[in-house]
Amino acid sequence: MDERYDAVVLGSGPAGEVAVSRLADQGLRVALVERELVGGECAYWACIPSKTLLRPPETRAQARRAAGVQEPQQRWAEVAKYRDYMIRDLDDGAQVDSYEQQGVTVIKAAGRICGAGRVEVDGRVLETERIVIATGSDAMIPPIDGLEEVGYWTNREATTVQQIPDSVLILGGGPVGVELAQFFARFGAHVTIVQSADRLVDREDPRVGQLIADHLREEGIDIRLGATAVAAQRRDGRRVLVLEDGEELAAQELLIATGRRPRINGIGLESLGIQPDPKGIAIDERCRAGDGVWAIGDVTGVMAFTHVGMYQGRIACADIAGHPAKADYTAIPRVVFSDPEIAAVGLTEQQARDRGIDIATSHISLAASIARPWTYEQDPRGDLGLLADRTQRVLIGAWAVAPLAGEWIHQAALAIKTQTSIDVLRDTVAQFPTFSEAYLKGVEALEL
Repeated sequence: MDERYDAVVLGSGPAGEVAVSRLADQGLRVALVERELVGGECAYWACIPSKTLLRPPETRAQARRAAGVQEPQQRWAEVAKYRDYMIRDLDDGAQVDSYEQQGVTVIKAAGRICGAGRVEVDGRVLETERIVIATGSDAMIPPIDGLEEVGYWTNREATTVQQIPDSVLILGGGPVGVELAQFFARFGAHVTIVQSADRLVDREDPRVGQLIADHLREEGIDIRLGATAVAAQRRDGRRVLVLEDGEELAAQELLIATGRRPRINGIGLESLGIQPDPKGIAIDERCRAGDGVWAIGDVTGVMAFTHVGMYQGRIACADIAGHPAKADYTAIPRVVFSDPEIAAVGLTEQQARDRGIDIATSHISLAASIARPWTYEQDPRGDLGLLADRTQRVLIGAWAVAPLAGEWIHQAALAIKTQTSIDVLRDTVAQFPTFSEAYLKGVEALEL
């Protein structure tokens, strides 16, 4: 027997949860369809556990860098217990109960669109005028000979680990690879990163990758750049990667961190006349994928960030409510929670040049420019780069590799979003002593 709902949401990661809550608040009768855990990848296997695991060794490293402070003891069993608490012991019962108390129907099974306004799930057909697709993404596994036979971890196994291995090979030097490399290394594992590009975090400006590589090498992490894995083997109880140049690298565990792929297969897009695209579901500025269909989060392929998915959820729900809403991705922060943190927003220098923008750039050392790094730690670290449009005299990009950069990058994000003039930025006063003071030095260094 068919069931009727005002809206059906496929997927309950951060994007889907925003959509469900807001649609319910609009007074709509909502069905939430989730094949795994309500809360999605971020809550159980990605953002929440990884940042929880990174914090204790970061605190220890901060104590080591502060004057006159004894280095604290690190206890893995207690860290793992708190991580398990933060990921709810992989139990979403409380979340399901909470939604049902709000009047949301939660169906824990795989759903498939079977035509306009129809979703088939667990032998039931849900009819609706509004379908919101928020199915997320899966780890991308490269086609390496022998990899499946050898066995490997993705972020899921890495962030739910119960015992720290003695060594880890990490294939991929993007945000996930960098964060997990530092986590495992700080808990005593010997870590090697194998990155096919010529730098880490290669979607950001080249200087960013160079800086974080230097910091990671100082901690004993082996980094192989421009290295391509062509085969995987199992030998003497170790997992072995064979590189293109013939070199072999071995470790107890092999972690694949080569990116993510939108989860677009098997959800019935064809029944709506939408051809699945490996890059993601195409959407307009209102997050519409078709008549009565919205797509939000990683499945769109726009930007695989939790905060972007949540933003798209807000846009889609505003559109459903009949309010004017248009997504603008020009000032989305991008943060890697390494130590020091990597933060960026807006365009990279190469992207700006490709668009034909007449640019001005600046790059400053924080320790040579402001006081806060010296009050924060001994042997202070930190760099800031700014990118401006000479013609418009506005900031169009920024990056930082520095302590707490993920917190103070938002000053640049707001300046880019609002197109605040360089003259206003030069006349803005920051609290002394803070890392935000660096923006004035960076702006003054721009040759406009």
